[in-house]
Amino acid sequence: MKTAAAEVLVEIEGKIGVVTINRPQALNALSIAVMDAVSEALGGFDRDPSIHAMVLAGLPKAFAAGADIGEMKGIAGGAAAEKQLARHLSNWDRIGNLKKPLVAAVSGFALGGGCELAMACDMIVASETAVFGQPEVLIGVIPGAGGTQRLTKVVGKALSMEMNLTGRKLTAREALSYGLVNKVVPVESFLSEAKKLAHTIAAQPPLAVQAAKASVLAAVDSKLSEGLSFERQSFFRLFDTQDQKEGMTAFSEKRKPVWTGK
Repeated sequence: MKTAAAEVLVEIEGKIGVVTINRPQALNALSIAVMDAVSEALGGFDRDPSIHAMVLAGLPKAFAAGADIGEMKGIAGGAAAEKQLARHLSNWDRIGNLKKPLVAAVSGFALGGGCELAMACDMIVASETAVFGQPEVLIGVIPGAGGTQRLTKVVGKALSMEMNLTGRKLTAREALSYGLVNKVVPVESFLSEAKKLAHTIAAQPPLAVQAAKASVLAAVDSKLSEGLSFERQSFFRLFDTQDQKEGMTAFSEKRKPVWTGK
């Protein structure tokens, strides 16, 4: 079946639920409506006792190329912006807190919010064309949904610093070498391989699987909530800056931004 505007597709295959982001004209940019729909669909599967594992997929050219900059650049600073952004970013939190295992099927661009969305999943199956990155600094902000926190926990301080401070991207093979993804497969099989992994998990005893997931997350995320809170406040404050407005406007106008440090 399809959600409104056919931008998020939802299907069930045996004991797994599959959610596919479907905005090819926008390289799967994560608009507020799309993230609300993704979060709602995955939450529904998480509550459904007949579903034992889930897959979150993008399209061959893009898992998600980032936030919808057209929406983001229209958000002013201040308390109103923080409230609006906090509601939007809470979708990444809800996805990261799902009880059932979630496999990301990633091909093409997984940048900014897209990279953060993939990292909010429990495992990542990547195609050979997958590209991961947190390039928010290039438009005058920083990640707000875990890009400075989850990425650092996986790839370490040095590489996370380079990616977050320069916008450096990782190829699929680089992501595999740093432990960011589980496997790299041909483009034509990235979704089927992700589903295969989900089906394998779904065949295991569900209570034990959920307990194992919770235990692994307890090991790696013991202070993630504190880091996410710090990151988010920094993200909100940057929406009060001229550089944020310039960065997003320049992106929309396809020109190089002129930074003023204000």
